[in-house]
Parts: sequence; structure tokens; C-alpha cells
Amino acid sequence: MGGNSFSDAVLNGSLLLAVPVALLAGFVSFVSPCVLPLVPGYLGYVTGLTGVDLEKQKRGRMVSGIGLFVLGFTAVFVATGAVFGQLGAWLAISSSWLTRVLGIVVVLMGIVFMGGLGIFQREARVHAKVPAGLWGAPLLGVTFGLGWVPCIGPTLAAVQLLAFTSGTTAYKGALLTFVYCLGLGVPFLLIALAFRRGMGALKFFKRHRRALQAFGGGMLILIGVLMVSGVWSQWISQLQIWIGTVRLPV
Repeated sequence: MGGNSFSDAVLNGSLLLAVPVALLAGFVSFVSPCVLPLVPGYLGYVTGLTGVDLEKQKRGRMVSGIGLFVLGFTAVFVATGAVFGQLGAWLAISSSWLTRVLGIVVVLMGIVFMGGLGIFQREARVHAKVPAGLWGAPLLGVTFGLGWVPCIGPTLAAVQLLAFTSGTTAYKGALLTFVYCLGLGVPFLLIALAFRRGMGALKFFKRHRRALQAFGGGMLILIGVLMVSGVWSQWISQLQIWIGTVRLPV
């Protein structure tokens, strides 16, 4: 029964479109100017080390610390995604006009991601003091997830709106947001696994941060335009019809 529920959630027209968007949005958030420069700092905080000591740190401790950090913000984001998915179910979101209105919001989030709408460029972080090291790692992740950062908020908001419009249950909203967290969290873990190579990759992304920011904002704007024009809903309907014809009877 559980396996069928999972397959039904994934093999759904709305999620088939939204899942890759959520994964890419998570990665774009990671390489954004608000997160990428802080990665070494997060690595140091969750291990309790900095500088040369961090480079000599054993891989296991670093991966454990980052894993707990990722679990912290994943718990916050997934809970929020479940709420948005359930709200969509309670309100029976199926109106094309509402999808269009939310599409406008997604377009605005794309503009914010690219640095526009100055009122949303202010950060609203939770400045709770958490202990450095493994014990504080999950709490650091929670505080990371509870704030508003101009490079994370817009992409996450877009994913939540997709959960709101295309998710019919809290489970689907949580699933979609979990995929976003994979896109954001896996790069953290990869850098922890290969610290020196990871630092080299960070330098590459830093050199191209403006292009990545433009790409991320453009992606959100494109999705918003598709929602406003009704094309997004049409694609979902076509995928649902196609899935219904190719799936084998149970």
C-alpha cells in the first residue's frame, strides 16, 4: 500500500514537471551569492574547526556535521512544504485564475533572486547562538531554514507555490520540498566528502556567480510565465493523460 502511494505521488503529471524544477532550484540556491561564500564557514562551524585544522579534519566528522546541518534545514523546509501541500488540498486548488496569480508571484520571486525589488533584498536570519561542533550542527540547520535570505527565499517560495498548486496532499508537498533539499544539501555533503576538490569547485562557481544568479532568476521567471499563460497547466493535463494510458492496470 505504501509503495503504491509513493509511486502514485511520483507518477503524477504535476510532480513529474515540478520535481526536476525543485531539484534544480535547490542547486541554484546552493551556488547563489548568499550561500556559496558561506560554505567554508558552515563546514568550520559544524566541526568546530577552522583554517588548517579544517583541512586536516577527518572526513567522517565533517560529513557527520554537514549531514546533521542538512537534516536541520530539511526538517524545517519539508514541514513547510507539507503545510503548503495540505493547504492546496483543503482549498481544492484547481482554478486556472489562481494558478495564474501565483505564477505572477513566481515571476516576482525570479526578479528578487536576480537582485531586484530592494525591499526583499534584506536578510531576516534567526540569530540564535548555537554551540559549534556536531551538537550544534542540526540547530544551525534549523536556524538556517527559519530565516529569509534573498537567494534562498525566492527559489524555496517558488517550490512551495508549486506544492500549493500541484500538490493534492501534505505528503506530495513534503516530497516536492524534500527534492529541493536534495538539490541544496547534496552539494554540501559532496564538498565534505572531498574537501580540497570541493574548495576548487567553489572557486569555479564563485567566478560565475552572476551568470548562475541570472540563470536561477530566469528559470523562475520562465516557470512563472508558463503558469500565467496556462501552458504549465496544459502540460500537467497532457502528462496525466499520457501516464493514464501507459500505466499497467493493477
